[in-house]
Amino acid sequence: MSSVTRRHLLAATAASAFALTGRAARAQPRKPNIVFMMADDMGVSDISIYGRPDFQTPNIDRIGREGVRLAQAYANSPVCSASRTALITGRYQYRIPLGLEEPLAGGGHEAGLPPSHPTLPSLLRKAGYGTTLVGKWHLGPLPNYGPLKSGYDHFYGFRGGTVDYFSHKGVTNNDDLWDGDVQVHQTGYLTQLLGDQAVAAIGDYAKAHQPFFLSLHFNAPHWPWEGPEDEAESKRVAGSNLRDWDGGDQQTYRRMVQAMDKEVGRVLDALDANGVAQDTIVIFTSDNGGERFANTWPFNGRKTELLEGGVRVPVLVRWPAGLPKGRVSDQIGMTMDWLPTLLTAAGGAPDPAYPSDGIDLMPILSGRAPPKPREIFWRYKANWQRSARIGNLKYLKILDNEFLFDVVADPMERANLKNRRPDDFARLKARWAAWNDGMLPEIAESFTEGFTGAEFADHIGAPKASLLPDPGLAQKPHP
Repeated sequence: MSSVTRRHLLAATAASAFALTGRAARAQPRKPNIVFMMADDMGVSDISIYGRPDFQTPNIDRIGREGVRLAQAYANSPVCSASRTALITGRYQYRIPLGLEEPLAGGGHEAGLPPSHPTLPSLLRKAGYGTTLVGKWHLGPLPNYGPLKSGYDHFYGFRGGTVDYFSHKGVTNNDDLWDGDVQVHQTGYLTQLLGDQAVAAIGDYAKAHQPFFLSLHFNAPHWPWEGPEDEAESKRVAGSNLRDWDGGDQQTYRRMVQAMDKEVGRVLDALDANGVAQDTIVIFTSDNGGERFANTWPFNGRKTELLEGGVRVPVLVRWPAGLPKGRVSDQIGMTMDWLPTLLTAAGGAPDPAYPSDGIDLMPILSGRAPPKPREIFWRYKANWQRSARIGNLKYLKILDNEFLFDVVADPMERANLKNRRPDDFARLKARWAAWNDGMLPEIAESFTEGFTGAEFADHIGAPKASLLPDPGLAQKPHP
């Protein structure tokens, strides 16, 4: 860990009211540490424990084997900053301007997470935790926004939506690697650098005997498509758009995921080596569904789409002191659930002025309570996609086309039941409208015109006849 990191961490530790010594410290109930690991654009089945057939992720799998795997977990959004807004606030992202659209409310104007808004790290800090973010922020730029303004004691990572894995430059070819609010220049593969910082932070917190919340938000496997041995690709795309349209393949993607899995293993080993694994909640998930090379089987769709593949995510949770081993839960979970779940485990609570839209998952994951029925909702881009899941049923609107699916019986969303079950269709559509009335208004976006229904079906990778049973989507906006 860098000297800047250590100064921040030691200062935060000294200032913490929880940093007690002697008999007073031993009298306090033990607060669990929390390590929250989030991949970027990972498909729900990109992990071998979820069914990836062509490579193994033994370290990520270990979390599920030694804990609980959620079989029906969702992201709050099919894109990045919106889901991260829901994670850090514990609320539907559409309640604040930052969460309305991607990227960062669109329209070219600056948006970010207001420093005055209570967050998961700020509420945990109030409960006596040291808080560190390693990796991706993407919730607003300096000087008005940043991790250190929103509850984190320390930050090491990048502020934008993505960076090159070797040069650490962002999409505008700017240097985007930071230690706190200080820009730093380091050589190395980004995934490994983030792992280095996470391992060091665990060691320092353990030596300080302070409960900690470590957010480890990887860039992997987000584009550009660069594995640990692909520095030549980094140099090829240098100075150009990092989207790397003509780069990558399945082998590169495999190396990116496996490099991340290796760092997850280092984190788990660090918890063991420092004697804190038993009392540490470890979570691994993704911010949204996968992109070009991801595996989303058995679901259709991908990032930017409200089809299941765009919002289904892997979730693995391990807490040896509080959760059973090797359990699979059918509970419907969502990104915003982590704030109430982790605050309750830590002995904290949401700010009453900002009640969470999520639920506490721990009683269900532990088996002390049965799965809880849920109503969860999405929208993405004004008048483009809308969705609600209630029970096993899902209402979906894509432009002018509406659907009703049973996503348990029909996970690929092929059988449109809206005519067969008109009452259910009307009920879910009405519930979406009632929910939407409580959110901020949608932002009108300017899309490219001339996008036909057939082209839209091709764009989302769906059979025209099955996904778009209604008449064509002639001359509708491009997403």
